[in-house]
Amino acid sequence: MKLSDKTISVLKNFASINQNLMIKEGNSLLTMSAMKNIVAKADVEETFPKEVAIYDLNEFLASLSLFSSPILDFSDNHITISEENSPKNSLKYFYSDSSVVTSPSKTITMPSSEVTFELKGDALSKLQRAANVIGAPDLVLSNASGTSALEVKDKKNDTANTYSLDIETSGSGTFDFYFKVENMKLMEGNYDVEISSKNISHLSSKNGSVEYWIALETESKYEG
Repeated sequence: MKLSDKTISVLKNFASINQNLMIKEGNSLLTMSAMKNIVAKADVEETFPKEVAIYDLNEFLASLSLFSSPILDFSDNHITISEENSPKNSLKYFYSDSSVVTSPSKTITMPSSEVTFELKGDALSKLQRAANVIGAPDLVLSNASGTSALEVKDKKNDTANTYSLDIETSGSGTFDFYFKVENMKLMEGNYDVEISSKNISHLSSKNGSVEYWIALETESKYEG
């Protein structure tokens, strides 16, 4: 098996969420953060032949980088990674015990959402850059008097610098939905976002390749 660049990108993104990964048989990859407040799922073009537990995904990706064109062969207790045009150049990468790998048993059933909006990739990039520049740990989607905005700020400091972007939302009511900036570990792209007052959000990429369920902070408020 040869992994596509797109699948490698998914694995790199998942490694930022959790260093562990349980690869299930089939073509879907699923991960969950250690705090269990982020779940991500991606459908990839490859079909994995068996269940594989990887304890250190960054180490696995680094092992792949040792080869210019790596080919993967799945055995009972390890993956043999070899060079496509020089198969004797190879590395055995042994599976971990599944008991030490954090993995969701199933995807989340999203409750009904009160608010939906489109999060474009350039807006996400601006918010993430601004959060880094001003040291803002929080992202909030707010609506007051019918106008919605996404802001990065420090919710514990009223005089801290704040960066804001106007955004169009669908739904009714007034709300302040809080996220941790550090939890917005999304691949580049445009997303359809659903937010439930039960403090859970669902972000689905426009191209349908990846989706995330991210928990909201307990300070979040919604009034219908």
